[in-house]
Amino acid sequence: MSSTTTFALIRHGQTDWNAALRIQGLSDIPLNDTGRGQAADAVGHLADYEWDFVVSSPLSRAAETADLIADGLGLTVTRRIGQIVERDYGPAEGLGAGPELDALRLPGGPTGIGGFHGAEAEATVAARGADALLALAEEHPGARIIVVSHGTLIRLSLMRILDRPIGTISNAALTVVAHDQAGWTLDVLNGAPSSTALAPAP
Repeated sequence: MSSTTTFALIRHGQTDWNAALRIQGLSDIPLNDTGRGQAADAVGHLADYEWDFVVSSPLSRAAETADLIADGLGLTVTRRIGQIVERDYGPAEGLGAGPELDALRLPGGPTGIGGFHGAEAEATVAARGADALLALAEEHPGARIIVVSHGTLIRLSLMRILDRPIGTISNAALTVVAHDQAGWTLDVLNGAPSSTALAPAP
């Protein structure tokens, strides 16, 4: 059996707060109908590959996305993993762009954007997400695993394991990474081959 463990990293489908450009974090906001449709669309992209099982964040928007994907592919959601919940944005949760959010901003961090007063540090999010993926790779060598989580968690985890900048992760878009003894490789980012997705701007 191959020692390469392959992951499809899927951000949950859209919620009403996504549509309104409000920060969600640990707030447990459910999918809306658009998000459920996105989850159904993701099944078509995932069906081009073979997968063994699905895991997800326990937050309802990720859990429902995972359930819809698993049902569409005839797979089982085997675990809800607390380590892959979204970043805790603290008092910034529920806010959209504007003076109230700007007043909470902090500079720095791996993205250069920083964070917010009272929010979980980007480095902490990156570490727990990367650790969760590595643990899955070690527990299931050679497996092909769908992981349904959250945009910031996926983005910061990818930055940690790949040591490169990663842009915004789209709702229900397919990102594929693989782990073996040599480390991590990125094959697909936001539905595009990584050679295209990471190409420098002209």
